[in-house]
Amino acid sequence: MAVNFEDLLNAGVHFGHLKRKWNPAMAPYIFMEKGGIHIIDLHKTAAKLEEAAAAIKQIAKSGRKILFVATKKQAKEIVAEKVKAINMPYVTERWSGGMLTNFPTVRKAVKKMTTIDKMASDGTFDQLSKREKLQINRQREKLEKNLGSIADLTRVPAALFVVDVTKEKIAVKEAKRLRIPVFAMVDTNSNPNDVDFVIPANDDAAKSISIVLDVITGAIAEGVAERKIENPEKDNAKGADSKHGKVRKTRARKGGDDAKADDAKADAENTEDSNN
Repeated sequence: MAVNFEDLLNAGVHFGHLKRKWNPAMAPYIFMEKGGIHIIDLHKTAAKLEEAAAAIKQIAKSGRKILFVATKKQAKEIVAEKVKAINMPYVTERWSGGMLTNFPTVRKAVKKMTTIDKMASDGTFDQLSKREKLQINRQREKLEKNLGSIADLTRVPAALFVVDVTKEKIAVKEAKRLRIPVFAMVDTNSNPNDVDFVIPANDDAAKSISIVLDVITGAIAEGVAERKIENPEKDNAKGADSKHGKVRKTRARKGGDDAKADDAKADAENTEDSNN
């Protein structure tokens, strides 16, 4: 997906932090200093953004999930809106420690929501006291707030996209521990060394975050669309294999039952012969 230099400029992607707050590791991506503020080299931003978009497109094309992480105020609503549209998981509330490294526990918490919903639908909820209902509803609301956006994430994601690696350092650390590639918007006050695909950009301005996400989510949407076009037979084959598998299991069970019946019949005949 092509990146327009003028659009990046108009969105203020080039504005970094104050010079005294800079991280020296970001030096290769800084164009100049103006009025005590570092200016990011937008030529490098455009190149890195295109590189990241191409890589993340391939991950989406493979059918795997990319988890977006952005808990800062300026990014929460933007990420939720744009990522929800491409059906990818995201975290915009507090990052719970161990969300990746202790993923089975997170899945149990998500299943807890399903259990509560089932209680409400099958009538079990009506048998509880008012206080118990209140406690369960509060628990459900808390789970929905923190984990509702990753309810469809059934396994560890294939990649992480982060807005502000300094704020989301725990998420980045967990991803690196599991060798999950990290894509991130990295401002001049952050360390790019822990990021696999660095996008040097202003991670504080809403317009800057929005334009970068437009490129990334657009690339993911393209990858998903290409997968559907190129692999319709493969997807159908998966469904057919699953269906045939169920049929085979049913036949196997039926065959086993028939065999048991035949054995029982033979035993009865043998017993009758011996009595005669």
